[in-house]
Amino acid sequence: MKLVNAKDMIAKAYAGKYAIAHINTNNLEWTKAILEAAQENKAPIIIGVSEGACKYMGGYKTVADMTIDLMAHMNITVPVALHLDHGTYEGALAACDAGFTSVMFDGHHLDIAENLTKTEKVVAKAHPKNISVEAEIGSIGGEEDGVVGNGELADPKDAISITKLGIDFLAAGIGNIHGAYPANWKGLNLERLGEISKAANIGIVLHGGSGIPDGQVKEAIELGVAKVNVNTECQLSFAAATRKYIEANKDQQGKGFDPRKLFKPGSDAIKATIKEKLELFGSINKA
Repeated sequence: MKLVNAKDMIAKAYAGKYAIAHINTNNLEWTKAILEAAQENKAPIIIGVSEGACKYMGGYKTVADMTIDLMAHMNITVPVALHLDHGTYEGALAACDAGFTSVMFDGHHLDIAENLTKTEKVVAKAHPKNISVEAEIGSIGGEEDGVVGNGELADPKDAISITKLGIDFLAAGIGNIHGAYPANWKGLNLERLGEISKAANIGIVLHGGSGIPDGQVKEAIELGVAKVNVNTECQLSFAAATRKYIEANKDQQGKGFDPRKLFKPGSDAIKATIKEKLELFGSINKA
């Protein structure tokens, strides 16, 4: 199966009250683990790539070609979209030309007028190429020096304005945070999520999906979230499994130092984490 855009899978998830897992990749092993988890669980999947990860892996086209070739080699039959995560305006346009099938233009830091203008231009570039578009309003929070920022809550009026441009799904700040959630996090603003979902009437994207309590994730999906982004939890799983392998001195046994053996425990841990998320999001057997 070829890469697909994410529009149809998100629309089906939105209508069916489940969510598609967006799993960020960081290298070849990560991409293989994502594809294997999706195929084994018969789940549609979105492979997310940040601009930093694209640069690390050799550029947009390298990432696209690697994913396409892996899918053919692995006989992947479930729907897979390759999505640029938190793309700049220039990055979103470049990804459209490189073989990505979905892009996010993150204009939340701009004033709403400029965000709308640039989002409209990205839609005009992407849609003729059968590429889906995600936009963002409000902002995703984070923690710095122990201070928790909940981000700027998205305005339902802005949701209406940006949805009219023809975007396919919408990221909205609802108190979610990138990275691990600290103990003093206030939780998702589910009331605002409901208002935004009603205003936009399209699938909402929940960024910062690592560490949100399962109950809140399920409530968010009921209120219109159709795509949940996960990265940090996979990184932590990979790191813990790799550390365990090395601390057990398995890298010093035989050819345990071979990267193919060294990376396997971490890759298996990623797959296990993804399966947990697919179960939570309700997307197993939805392919």
